[in-house]
Amino acid sequence: MDSIASVSQSELGLRRKQLQRARRLRLLQVCWQIVSAGCLASGLVWVTGRPAWVIHQPEQVVIEGNQLLSARTIRSLLPVSYPQSLLRLQPEVMAKQLESQAPIAKATVSRHLFPAGLTVTVKERYPVALTVPAAAGPALGVLDENGWWVPLQSYTSLEVSLQLPGLKVIGNPDQYRLQWPPVYEAVSRSAVKISQIDWQDPANLILKTELGDVHFGPYSSKFVEQLKVLDRMRQLPKHPRSPQISYIDLKNPASPTVKIIPKSAKAPPKTDNRSASGR
Repeated sequence: MDSIASVSQSELGLRRKQLQRARRLRLLQVCWQIVSAGCLASGLVWVTGRPAWVIHQPEQVVIEGNQLLSARTIRSLLPVSYPQSLLRLQPEVMAKQLESQAPIAKATVSRHLFPAGLTVTVKERYPVALTVPAAAGPALGVLDENGWWVPLQSYTSLEVSLQLPGLKVIGNPDQYRLQWPPVYEAVSRSAVKISQIDWQDPANLILKTELGDVHFGPYSSKFVEQLKVLDRMRQLPKHPRSPQISYIDLKNPASPTVKIIPKSAKAPPKTDNRSASGR
């Protein structure tokens, strides 16, 4: 019995020493982690404060890919207060802010440490059409090829070197935004010059062309074929009765028709407007 008791006491003492050793080891690990974190934080503070990794002026931001917007305008839209540590900047946040505040389809912001600075690469939105509001539509604006609309004032307020597009679109952009990309692609490739698209009535798309006004009916998959038929009608202006043409009806491209101005619609003869005293 005495031998069993002595063995138990020795085992308990060994276990106690093992537990104490494990506690000291865990304590050392915790202390090491605290010291490491403190050193890392101090290192980051030291690094971020280094003059070599701080941008002090807007000229340290390089702008690439811009043609419409000036480099100064793009720099002014960046959420940067100078001087600023490069490691504290958030490139993704900066890129999204540029895309939301300017006619920029895609922006990429990258940091470089030697020399310290930023590089901002942009893909701008080029206006391809001037939108003229309908009776209850939005203000005068511009469209890009993908249907992105912005008020014209937004461009002018950003000091954009903008030449207004020659193509005009009448109507509410919200009503034709989804159909605009394929329509613009077809119009831009058309052999017949098109200067205006009247989209006020979705049931009848009216194009002002070098051959006159053309009625297409509602936009459909036949639109490209309709434009090809229009191209084959190039001799129409040379027809003797071309001055009497009201519009070309291409709603059915297989059977195009030409609407003639009715005689009753012709201008009445001029009347003598002289006053009675002048008789």
